[in-house]
Amino acid sequence: MSRGLVIGCRAVLRTRALALTVTLLASGGAADANPHSKFPTGVDAREPTLFHFTIDYAYEMVSATIVREGVGEPVDPLAPLPKHDDLSFKQYRHTMIPKAELGVYRGTWISFAVPVVIAQARELSLASGITRDGSSTIRDGLLTADGFDARDPGTPLPAGGDLVFRGISRQGVEQLRFGLAVAPMAQLADDTKPTWKLGAELRLSVGRTMRFDRMKADSETGVSSGIHELRLWTSFARRYDRAEAWFELFWQVPLTARKGSLYDDIDQAPGKFGATSTMPGQRAGAAFGVELYAINDVVEHNSVSLDLGARVVGHFEGRGYSEMWEVFAFAGDVRTEGPLVLDRDPTDPGVQAFSHPGITNIENYLETAGRIAVRAELGKRISFGAIVDLIWKTDHVISFADAGVDRDDDNDLVNPGTDEVNPLHAPQIDLVGHRYHSEDNFGLSIGVQAQLLF
Repeated sequence: MSRGLVIGCRAVLRTRALALTVTLLASGGAADANPHSKFPTGVDAREPTLFHFTIDYAYEMVSATIVREGVGEPVDPLAPLPKHDDLSFKQYRHTMIPKAELGVYRGTWISFAVPVVIAQARELSLASGITRDGSSTIRDGLLTADGFDARDPGTPLPAGGDLVFRGISRQGVEQLRFGLAVAPMAQLADDTKPTWKLGAELRLSVGRTMRFDRMKADSETGVSSGIHELRLWTSFARRYDRAEAWFELFWQVPLTARKGSLYDDIDQAPGKFGATSTMPGQRAGAAFGVELYAINDVVEHNSVSLDLGARVVGHFEGRGYSEMWEVFAFAGDVRTEGPLVLDRDPTDPGVQAFSHPGITNIENYLETAGRIAVRAELGKRISFGAIVDLIWKTDHVISFADAGVDRDDDNDLVNPGTDEVNPLHAPQIDLVGHRYHSEDNFGLSIGVQAQLLF
C-alpha cells in the first residue's frame, strides 16, 4: 500500500508562518501607514480607529530681496525697465496647529483645526551695497533716514547699522478650520486599491486683524487676514511593501472679507469706482512624494521611514500682505500726511484723504518646495515626525494696482475726476517705474509632528 506524500508538522508550521508574514507585509496595518493613508473611520477591522489627534509645530524663516524699478534712467529703449536692489527682508514665525479628526461613518470623517501663531517678527534692512542715501524707499519718504522700530517707536534705529524697519512681534489665532472628508477607496479595506481621499475645508477668519498703526504699534499684534476661505483637496496613496507613493491636489479660494478687515475697509473705500482685484488671489497646487520604510515591524507596529516629497503651488493675482505692507501703511498714514495717502472719492474736487491700508496688488507667482521627513511609529497608536521644507518663490511684483478701469468711452484712457479712477492706486509705488518687486525668495521650515490614534 502506497503511503503517499506526507508533510511533517514543522513544514506545515513554516508554510503557515510564511503565508502570514507575506500577508502582513502586503497589507500593512493602520499603525504603519503614511499620513495620506490614515483616516479615522475604522476601515481596517484589525486596527480600527475612530478619532485622531495631531499637533504640528513649525519654525519658519523667510528671506527676500526687495527690488525697485528705476524710472527716467538713460537706457536702451529696447532694454527692460531698470531695477535696483533696495531692501532685504526677513521674517521669523513659530506656528502650532492642533487638529482633531472624528470618524462619523464608514469612510467619512469630520475635522477641526486651530492654527496658532506663537510669534511672528519681520524686519527690513538695506540691501547689500545700498546706503541710506541710496535707498529709493528713504529718498521717496516712505521711511525716514532714522528708520522705524515698532517695538520702540520713540527711539531711532542705530545709525551705523543696516536695519531700517522692525515690525512688532505678533501672535494669535488665524483661523478656525472645519473639514469634511470621505475616502471612496482605502487600501486597508481592499489591498488591491489605493487610498483615495476627497475633502473640503471651510477656513473662518477669527482673532485680531493684522493691521499696522505707527501711533500705537504695540497694540496691533493681530495675525488674521480677515478673509474666510474654502479649500478643496484630494489625495492618493499606494503602499508597495517597503515603499508608499502619495500625491495630493488642492484649490483654495477666498469667499468673503470679515467686517473690520483691511479688505472690508477697501470695499468701503472704492465703492463704485475703478478698483479691481480687491480680494486675495486664489491658490492651487500639487504635492507628491514617496515614503521609504527602513524598519517595518508589522507585528509590534513599529516603523521608521524616510518621506521625500515636493510641492508646486500657484499664487494667482490678488491683493495681499506683501513683504512691504507695514512700510506702505506707515507711509500712507493720513495723520502724518504721508506720501501714500489715498483719495477716497476721485469724483469730488480736492482730496478726501484716507490712509493706505498697506496691502497691495501682488502679481502671479509660483512657489516650489522640497521636503524631507523622518517618521517613526511606536506601537499601534502613536507616531512622530520631524520635517524640513526648503521653499523657493519666483520673482514677482508686489505693488501694481491699476490706475482704474476705462468705461468704454472713445479715448481708451482712465479719465481723471471720474468713476473710472481706482482710489487704491498710489502712483509712488504702483506706477510703472516706481513699482516694488520681491526677488531671491527663500524659506526654510523646520517642524515636528505628533499623532495619537484612538
